[in-house]
Order: sequence, then C-alpha cells, then structure tokens
Amino acid sequence: MFRRLVADIRAVKERDPAVKSMLEVLFCYPGLHAIMFHRVAHWFYNRRLYFIARFISTISRFLTAIDIHPGAKIGEGVFIDHGIGVVIGETAEIGNNVTIYQGVTLGGTGKDTGKRHPTIGNNVVISSGAKVLGPFKVGENSKIGAGSVVLKEVPPNCTVVGVPGRIVVKENQRVSSSNNCADIDLDQVKLPDPVAQELETLRKRITDLENYVYSLMGRNNDEAL
Repeated sequence: MFRRLVADIRAVKERDPAVKSMLEVLFCYPGLHAIMFHRVAHWFYNRRLYFIARFISTISRFLTAIDIHPGAKIGEGVFIDHGIGVVIGETAEIGNNVTIYQGVTLGGTGKDTGKRHPTIGNNVVISSGAKVLGPFKVGENSKIGAGSVVLKEVPPNCTVVGVPGRIVVKENQRVSSSNNCADIDLDQVKLPDPVAQELETLRKRITDLENYVYSLMGRNNDEAL
C-alpha cells in the first residue's frame, strides 16, 4: 500500500507542471485523494465487506467528485488530473502509469453481468471527456483523444479520436514503451483528425473525377459545362 502511494504521488509530481510542492500534492489534489480512498475501499471489497467498501467510495465521491467503484482494479502511478466527473466502473482494470483527465468514463454498455468495463493497459493517456465503454482492452502506450467515444478494442501504440472512436497510428511510429512516467506523451492537441482526412480524400477524388469528365468532353477543367 505504501509503495503504491509513493508511486501515485510521484506520478502527480512528474506529470503536472502546476505542482509547486509535495505538500500541495498531498493536500490539494482530489485525483490523488480519490485513489487513496479507493485503495482502502478495494481492500474491503476483496474481503466481501461490500457495504463498507461502497460507503467509503461514496464518501470519496462526495469529497472529490470522482466516482470509482470499489471493485475496480487500479495499478501504480495512476494520475487523475482535475478529476471532476470521472467515473470508473466495477470491473474496470487500469494498468500502471495511466493518466486520466476530467470527465472520463470507463463504463459498460448495458446490464450485462461479469466483465463489462474496459481494461486499460500501461502508459495509456485518456483525454478530457473521453468515454471508453465495454469489456475490451485499450493496449499499452495508446492515447484516447478528448471527447472520443471508444466502443471496441484498441491495439497497443495507437491513437483514437472521434465519435465513434477511430484508430489512427501516429506517423507509423510507436509511442514510447518506457515505464518512466516522464516519457508518457501527454499532448492532447496534436492528434490526427480522421474525419478531415476522409473529407480531403473525397475532395481529391471528386477533383480527379471532374478532370476525367472534362478530358472526355475535350474541355479544360476551368471551363463551364
């Protein structure tokens, strides 16, 4: 428990440039507080003391505005930044060195029993407002863009953007697989836009078709039909 607490505190310090002191991290970061509460609640949950576990998680939600079910499994070095509106379901599993921003939901898609929430691999970044819904895995070193809705499995080293989420490999380059928190790519702005890419492809195809029609008619493409 103490080792995980140290890893969680280190994650905040290394990934948030606003940190001024360790005292600030300990007393002023609701994301850290929510994880600390969750560690205790999860301990009771594993011992089938479900009411106590849920009661602790309810107190945590009231104090932090972060809703983590006590059954969720959370690894080391997880950083919930700001955290308002974050929801993590009962069967969700989160690996090490994961970064989660405000408004994120790791949820299910219905009333299924058993495994119904996502599994998040190591070093994943889930940007503001993203929704990951269903019992699939998001591979290591991947990034979920802000506002995305992810409904199917994401391979490792990918970026997902859009609604529904679409997988885009960044420049055919693998994201760093290092376990060092400092190497995690936290950029939420410079992400590919698959919709814009599709529109550009359609525009080019229309232009090519117009040029082909003009050539058949013996006209230049700047002439009116």
